[in-house]
Amino acid sequence: MNIGILTGGGDCPGLNAVIRAVVKRGAQFGYEFTGIRDGWKGLVEPMTTKLTLASVSGLLPTGGTVLGTSRTNPMKSEKDTEAVLENIKALGLDALIAIGGDDTLGVAAKLYAKGIKTIGVPKTIDNDLSGTDFTFGFDTAVSIVTWALDRLHSTTEAHHRVMVVEVMGRHAGWIAVYGGLAGGADVILIPEKPFDVDAVCGFITKRCGMGKCFSLVVAAEGAYPKEMSGMITKDKELDAFGHAKLGGVGEFLAKEIEKRTKIESRHVVLGHLQRGGTPTAYDRILATRYGVRAIELVHEASFVRMVALQGNNIVDISLAEATSKTKTVDPEIYRIAEIFFG
Repeated sequence: MNIGILTGGGDCPGLNAVIRAVVKRGAQFGYEFTGIRDGWKGLVEPMTTKLTLASVSGLLPTGGTVLGTSRTNPMKSEKDTEAVLENIKALGLDALIAIGGDDTLGVAAKLYAKGIKTIGVPKTIDNDLSGTDFTFGFDTAVSIVTWALDRLHSTTEAHHRVMVVEVMGRHAGWIAVYGGLAGGADVILIPEKPFDVDAVCGFITKRCGMGKCFSLVVAAEGAYPKEMSGMITKDKELDAFGHAKLGGVGEFLAKEIEKRTKIESRHVVLGHLQRGGTPTAYDRILATRYGVRAIELVHEASFVRMVALQGNNIVDISLAEATSKTKTVDPEIYRIAEIFFG
């Protein structure tokens, strides 16, 4: 059998570990592997490379993806969809393993309906895919946010400032909550719960009254104040899947805090730092477990499934369930975070 592998959407620590695991385990079944370059774009054009035991050796600790990635949506036009179907046939692919978030896996589900045997692997630092407790890449992102907060704490305290740290999280604030808790943030703001600017300022002035005239505020990029109708965006341009480019809540909040509290405030956008570099040990292991199970599902002829983590067990769920809704922050986790506000 010839199995295609692609990585779509934003890059994520652990992608190469998944690719390595798929090929390593698949070689034991006697399978061959074709790497699809640059996500779905590589099946529209096409652009491919052979994956062998030799070519995946040493990939475990490396960041990014050796296959490249893009946000190409082949379902956006009938022409592109037909090109993907024709190229899968021309390449002799017997099945396709798609490693990505809800957009990438949504395409995989639609292709299955057109006769393509697909398996999904959950990849997103946002940890917002349904049916799995954790996605690989999330732990690395949280570790980077924690690392940044540890360093920002000292300079913020030295200058008696407020530092607003903007982190990733479009519709779900998992990175903000976990990173903020681990890094000792004084306020954490998430998309699931629109915030009150005056309440945020109240936490900050309360700290100042206790002799702590400095604060760290962590805000997910999708967080927004109650008085606004929705998320703050950089511009009106949309990507291939119809998503706006977010950004600006950190700058907005820093200005409002300084204006209302008279405490000097700054903002930092961690941006792509959160998903760059080497994966943590946890993500390397999780990605490896996902990759092994993904190719085993192919071997079992169990398709249109996504591998998932539930408890400490690797299971599989339908791609429809995985992409049906955004997994938002558990209210109990956020309740615990709120205890430490101010």
